[in-house]
Amino acid sequence: MSAPTLREDLVELQVDSVTLAFGGLRALDDVSFTVRPGTVHALIGPNGAGKSSCFNVISGVYRATSGRVRFGDTELTGQRPHRLAKLGIGRAFQNTALSPHSTVLDNVMLGRHALTTGGFLSCGLRLPWTVKQERRHTERAVEICEFLGLGKVLHAPVAALSYGAAKRTDVARALAVEPTLLLLDEPAAGMNAVETAEMAATIRDLRDALGISILLVEHDMNLVMGIADRVTVLDFGRRIADGTPSEVQADPEVVKAYLGSGSEDA
Repeated sequence: MSAPTLREDLVELQVDSVTLAFGGLRALDDVSFTVRPGTVHALIGPNGAGKSSCFNVISGVYRATSGRVRFGDTELTGQRPHRLAKLGIGRAFQNTALSPHSTVLDNVMLGRHALTTGGFLSCGLRLPWTVKQERRHTERAVEICEFLGLGKVLHAPVAALSYGAAKRTDVARALAVEPTLLLLDEPAAGMNAVETAEMAATIRDLRDALGISILLVEHDMNLVMGIADRVTVLDFGRRIADGTPSEVQADPEVVKAYLGSGSEDA
């Protein structure tokens, strides 16, 4: 297979010596890693390892106690979550944050909001340029949905979807911001084996077709080791390994802390 064509605007995501403390508890302790442009980078570890905390620092939900996060030349530390879309970062959530009674297309269109121009008055008056803009965004949202296999359920309410289709809708909404970096929080959580395999293929296709970078937190080790270019492993808030999937699988600390636990959901 030929290597994906990378977008020229891709930049590194650098997590540099990040510590996150809640009172006397350190959820993250001097964590550093780099997501290289155009790669699928997985963040793994047992429950309580600090994966979600790290994700929330990157996406602005939590503010690091010390350290910094940079996206190219842009400082992400302290940025509000809603600013991420304008910086080229899209996020899909572990628990799909969708409007259940709205259609798939309407949910995905919410992701286009950061790319729209004009205010309430111009949209309310249905000025010609706003109508043209809305049509263009709708066409792009439909294209994204079709890429993710959602073309036949565009006008179905999210509540009527299968769990796997709802997860793909959340990914579609994240892609609607046209990100150069896609953050996926437990994309296969709650899925059966068939849905998990489909999600793994989707993630590979997204990276290869769009030429973007992807950072994911995931418990399913088969999925991670099958699609990740690089893996960072956390345990008790500390980074214990960082390397290729084969390097991580062979690391004694990883085997002890995670892979050797006997349960992928430990």
